[in-house]
Amino acid sequence: MADVGGELVGVQGFLWSGLCLFQCNKLCRESQAGPFSFIFAGLVGTSAGHVPLIAFNEALQYFQTADLSECRKKIQPTVERRGLSAMAHFFFGPPRLHQQLRGERDLALAIAQCGLDNNEKVHMRILQTIYKKLTGSRFDCPRYGAHWEELGFQGMDPGTDLRGTGLLGLMQILYFVMDSRTLPLARDVFKLSHHESQNFPFCVMSINITRIVIQVLREEHLSRECNRRQQVIAVLNDLYVATSLRLYIIWKTQQKTISDSGFVLKELEAFAKKKPKQLLRYLEIYMSGRAVSVIDGGFQHPSSSSGVYLSSAISNSSKEINFTGVCDPQIEMEGEARLI
Repeated sequence: MADVGGELVGVQGFLWSGLCLFQCNKLCRESQAGPFSFIFAGLVGTSAGHVPLIAFNEALQYFQTADLSECRKKIQPTVERRGLSAMAHFFFGPPRLHQQLRGERDLALAIAQCGLDNNEKVHMRILQTIYKKLTGSRFDCPRYGAHWEELGFQGMDPGTDLRGTGLLGLMQILYFVMDSRTLPLARDVFKLSHHESQNFPFCVMSINITRIVIQVLREEHLSRECNRRQQVIAVLNDLYVATSLRLYIIWKTQQKTISDSGFVLKELEAFAKKKPKQLLRYLEIYMSGRAVSVIDGGFQHPSSSSGVYLSSAISNSSKEINFTGVCDPQIEMEGEARLI
């Protein structure tokens, strides 16, 4: 089992570079092969033969039984606080995660320390499943190649993009595309990522969202919800999808482009830490078929509607969300990840 060394700190600069390089790589590839040639990438190159799709629960069972001892040594379950910050958190912060749920939390964080291993069949099945579900291809694709860049990885090897989120980054994409309730949203986000003017690297963005989810967990903002549901990984997956939904609505209705990605990611992180319950609630509303839209500081939805659709509540008189500049200084507690 390969592992990902180091902490989350500094990873964001690496991920951000992928967002910046995405445009140049995309233009070069499209000039040679057309914008959606990746759909046929599985027909060329060397692949390992037909690889069956893998469900999220099957992949999770693999990690539950795998030897993750080396990965577990690297985890930091909670953010370390000192002095007044620690005192304020103790008296006024969120509740602690129930003891019986800490093993599941540690499993999720251990998966986030595991790197992609070519010798692990489950790892390769996860990759192939993501590729097939997003592209609609019935064919396996090569382990390395430009087709991964078209899915929004930084280069020809997805494994190089997983620092900071490890296999948890892939596992959350797997959940996104393998759950029949969330697959339509996953494909909508993926389609938007290839928009002529609003394109962005889907998988790099997704990895950033997983990083946000990890930080929200480590800062204990999800403890109350996990305690209520007596689950951890399911809550993490729901927060991932909910944050992806918010990304999609903001990006689509506010006409965001790749140059806005740093600001949008900061807003997503701040909102997920401050209002995770609201994010999860509006995911429920969206999944039930009612409209969800983003307004200043949050979501809103009409009292009655039908069908799954997006409705922008932003008008000329509405204030847009105030994003912090990419290079603005950020106050952080020890152990907290930074976007830049």
